[in-house]
Amino acid sequence: MTRGPVVVGIDGSPRSLDAVEVAAAEAALRGRPLRIVHALVWPTIHVTLPPGVTQAPDSAFLAQAETYLDEAVQAAAKTAPEVTVTSEIVTGAPVPVLLGETPRADLLVLGDRGLGQFTGLLLGSVAVQTATHGRCPVLVVRGERRPSGPVVVGVDGSQVSAKAIDFAAEEAARRGAALVAVHAWRTPPVTMPGDMTPLVYDPELLAAVEERVLVESIAGVRERYPELPVRHEMVQGAAGRVLTDRSRDAQLMVVGDRGHGGFAGLLLGSVSQHLIYHGACPVAVVRGDRESD
Repeated sequence: MTRGPVVVGIDGSPRSLDAVEVAAAEAALRGRPLRIVHALVWPTIHVTLPPGVTQAPDSAFLAQAETYLDEAVQAAAKTAPEVTVTSEIVTGAPVPVLLGETPRADLLVLGDRGLGQFTGLLLGSVAVQTATHGRCPVLVVRGERRPSGPVVVGVDGSQVSAKAIDFAAEEAARRGAALVAVHAWRTPPVTMPGDMTPLVYDPELLAAVEERVLVESIAGVRERYPELPVRHEMVQGAAGRVLTDRSRDAQLMVVGDRGHGGFAGLLLGSVSQHLIYHGACPVAVVRGDRESD
């Protein structure tokens, strides 16, 4: 995996300063530098100006961007004074600017909402697009930031789920937290579409198969991290709902960007996107194919 800086995208909003604090703490835990990036789109006629700006000369927008960076650097220094911090204003829209950072980043951190307009880190825009196309894990700061609680990871037995488990185990070990692996599953429908013959299956056998998927998925973690408290949970229900419920007590939720699909899949646009919108704690999305893009 890339061992670059922790990168955080800011837009001057209170939520992006929350993201800076989280990113600084992550950088300290990882022993990495912190890079703060503000994507600046030069305004055109009829756009809304940033707070406090009454005219639209280039110098005014640049000065406002520099103020955002100064505030972010101060927040980072207060959170983790031992971390080396650099900052930069990069011309361009947030998504391409931040995606350009991901090949060299150890982690990209974003707030779940921002100022909106041309500078905003808009949920459903920047967060989802960077989680979909970024070349490093993306941590979206949303919900409640908790200093305690487990790191929870969604498991479905897929290859990307295995990467999410590895990431979650490292995070739990760094934080001194327990790791909880959750496998959400559902029984097949009683009938097939079109009122075909009911499916025949053994509920106990199906449950045993699903549990084996979960146990085998986390077996390697127990070997690599013998001191790490690890527990697993089998929960019947839709993955998005189950993991959102588990996020209410977690300090971090980790999912892969996509999985097997169907009832077990961790698919960006379904489970991962659901958590980015509705998770009750920060959510990390780990891509499965970032090294091969």
